[in-house]
Amino acid sequence: MSELTAKSVCRRRAERGEEKLVQHVIVTSYDPRWKVMFEEEAEEIKRILGSELVAVCHIGSTAVEGLAAKPVIDIMPVVRSVQRTDNFNVQFEALGYECMGEFGIPGRRYYRKGGDERTHQIHIFEEANRHDIIRHLAVRDYLRSHRQDAELYGQLKRRLAQRFPYDIESYCDGKDGFVRELEEKALRWYREQIAGSTEMAKRERGESR
Repeated sequence: MSELTAKSVCRRRAERGEEKLVQHVIVTSYDPRWKVMFEEEAEEIKRILGSELVAVCHIGSTAVEGLAAKPVIDIMPVVRSVQRTDNFNVQFEALGYECMGEFGIPGRRYYRKGGDERTHQIHIFEEANRHDIIRHLAVRDYLRSHRQDAELYGQLKRRLAQRFPYDIESYCDGKDGFVRELEEKALRWYREQIAGSTEMAKRERGESR
C-alpha cells in the first residue's frame, strides 16, 4: 500500500477493534523492472477504463528510482467519476484484482492483486479530488528530487522490515512520524515549484511587474 494510505487503513482497523493484519513485510533494493511493470499494467487499466480515465500515474516508493521498497507497484488512475468506476469491477477481477471499495479512504477505489504475495495495488481518485491526488504526486516528486531524504527513508524501511517481518501494522507505525514530516515538506516544496512555474510563465508572457 502506498506510504500515504497504509497508515490510514491500519488506524481505522484499530478503531473498529479488528485483529492485526499478518502480512510478510519485504523491502528490497530498487528494481528497474518496476517501471516496466507499471507501464504494462497502465496499458491494461487504460483499456478497461477507456474514456473514463483522465490520467494514470506511478506512485509510491517503486516510482522513485534508487529507493528501497516493498516490491508492490502502486498505481493511481485519475478518473472523471469514482462512482462509475464500480461499473468496471468485473474487468478488474478478470485482470486478477480484488475490488475492495474505499477500503478505509473516503472517495477512493482500491484494488489489489497477488493475494498474500501482492504485486500491484490500484488507488483510483476522481479528478475533482485534488487533495489526495496532489499529496501522492508531491511525495513521489519530492523523493525523486531529494536523494538524501529518499536514502534516509529507504534505510528506515529496511530497519523496520527486519524488526517486524510479519507485522505490517507495526511497520506502518514505525514509519508514521517520518512519513507525516515527509508529506509536509513535500507539499511545501510542490507548492513552491508550482508558484515558481507560474511566475516564470507570467514573465514569458510579459505579465510580471
